[in-house]
Amino acid sequence: MLNISDLHTSVDGSEILKGLTLEIPAGEVHAVMGPNGSGKSTLSHTIAGHGAYKVSAGAVTLDGDDLLGLEPNERAAKGLFLSFQHPMEIPGVQTMNFIRTALNSQRKARGEGEMSAAEFLKAIRVKAKLVGLDDSKIKRPFNVGFSGGEKKRMEMLQMAMFEPRFAIMDETDSGLDIDALKMVGEVVNTLRSPERGFLIITHYQRLLDYIKPDAVHVLAGGRIVKSGGADLAHELEKSGYDQFIEAA
Repeated sequence: MLNISDLHTSVDGSEILKGLTLEIPAGEVHAVMGPNGSGKSTLSHTIAGHGAYKVSAGAVTLDGDDLLGLEPNERAAKGLFLSFQHPMEIPGVQTMNFIRTALNSQRKARGEGEMSAAEFLKAIRVKAKLVGLDDSKIKRPFNVGFSGGEKKRMEMLQMAMFEPRFAIMDETDSGLDIDALKMVGEVVNTLRSPERGFLIITHYQRLLDYIKPDAVHVLAGGRIVKSGGADLAHELEKSGYDQFIEAA
C-alpha cells in the first residue's frame, strides 16, 4: 500500500532522512517510534508534501502511484491524510464550512459526487459525537480558542469524516489526557479495515495501549534500525533509545 524506498530528505540543507525504507501493507497499522531529532516528523511531512522538505533520492508510492510528483492537495485526493502534531487555527473560517469544502473537493477530484448539506450535517454530528465535540465547537471558527486536546479531537473528526485510504498520525498523542487517548484509539479502531492503512508516529508506548499495531519500527539517525511486533514498543518503554542511537 504505502511503500517508501531509500528516502533521503533534507531540511534547510541538512540531510535528516538518510535512506529510509518502509513498507506498510493495506489493512495494517504500523507505529514508528524514535528519539527527538531522529526524523519522525520529517518523514510525515515528506510523505504529505510539505515544501520545506526536499527529497534528493528515493521513492514514495501509495497504491503504486508516485506521491513525490504530486502537490499536497493531489496527495490528499489520492486518500492520504496527515494528523498534525500542532494543528493550526484558521480565524474567520467556520469549522463545518472548512470540513465540507475540503471533503467535497477531494470527492470531486476522485470523480465522486459532492455530499449535500443535509448529508454532511447528519454525518458530522455523528462523527463529532464519536470524538467528543458538541455542536457549539463545530460551529465555531476552525480551531480558534480550542485547547490542545480539543484541536486533537478536531483532527480526529476530520479523519473520521474524510475516511482516508492511508492516515499518518504525527505524535497525535502529544499532550493528551487519558480520555483523549481512548478517543483517538476508538476512532482509529473504528476506521481500521482491510482497505485502509495507518502510520502512527509517537515517542511513547501509551497510545499503543489503545491501538494495537501490526508492526513497530524504530527510527534513529534518519533510518529504520529495528522492526518488530507490538512487544517492541514495551521493550522501548523499558530500555529507551540509547542503544539504537549508538547503532545508527
